[in-house]
Amino acid sequence: MRSRGLVLLALIAGAALLGVLVNAFFTGGSGAARPPAPPATAPATSEAATQPETTAVAEPAAAEPTAAGLVYTDAAGAPVRPKLTATAYIAIDADTGEVLARKHDRQTLPIASLTKVMTALLVIEDGELDAKIRVPRKATLVEPNREGLIANRWYPRRLLLYSALLESANDSADALAYGTTRGDIERFYDRMNERAQTLEMTDTTYHSASGLEDETNVSSARDQAILAREALENRTFARVVRTRRKMVDWPPPTYAKEWVNHNRLLVTYEGAYGVKTGYTRKAGACLLAAARRDGHSVIGVVLNSRNIWRDMPILLDEAFARLDA
Repeated sequence: MRSRGLVLLALIAGAALLGVLVNAFFTGGSGAARPPAPPATAPATSEAATQPETTAVAEPAAAEPTAAGLVYTDAAGAPVRPKLTATAYIAIDADTGEVLARKHDRQTLPIASLTKVMTALLVIEDGELDAKIRVPRKATLVEPNREGLIANRWYPRRLLLYSALLESANDSADALAYGTTRGDIERFYDRMNERAQTLEMTDTTYHSASGLEDETNVSSARDQAILAREALENRTFARVVRTRRKMVDWPPPTYAKEWVNHNRLLVTYEGAYGVKTGYTRKAGACLLAAARRDGHSVIGVVLNSRNIWRDMPILLDEAFARLDA
């Protein structure tokens, strides 16, 4: 009996010791039970986490695309010789957006009928060019150059488009703006400015469909190059602005008209394929031009020039030379 009692006491003492050890393991000495801490660093479980890290390499500052994909380099600021008479100019590679030559290309200036490029682009993008619109009397009262539209008569959009871009007719441009927004020409100006913002034309404010407004309708050489690059991607626009002359049917009593594109470079400059002339007394002579040679396409803009037919060929020649250098 005595040996059995001793064994029982030993078992009780062993059980008590085991309980103390188990409690110490879970409390960590704090007196309160807590679960084991998670690992300091969990193993990666996602596919992305198992991929090697990559470090983005920034392009050199001079080669970074800026507004609407234009690329500025220090060489673009080199003077063009002979010196141009234009207050501001720019020439870009139409394919890559590289700026090839520039002077005061961010200066805000009136742009006269270069405005019609944006007007035409919006009209073309709206489609239904063979549909007719009625010309409001207000559109017929603009200053020359006028096509001679008759108030309340219906004209096809396509006909007015050629008139606005080839003949630079201000009444045709205004009629298109009125017709596109059902008579709300201010809404058309809003659309012009909205589109300019999407193209990052940050120097531009439109407040005219024709370009006759010189105070609040302004842009820069750079912005007009951006716009031309976009517009020439549109096949309809490109086809219209490269048209040298066009015979059209006209409502009686005229019956027919022949339009000759005001852009003389289409005839006088090798490879020219657009785009638009402009002139007001305040804006001076302006020209937006595009030409293609030896696999390269160049867009040039001159604003407030004393002689656009001298300045633009010099600018384009210099741009092609810098591409070949």
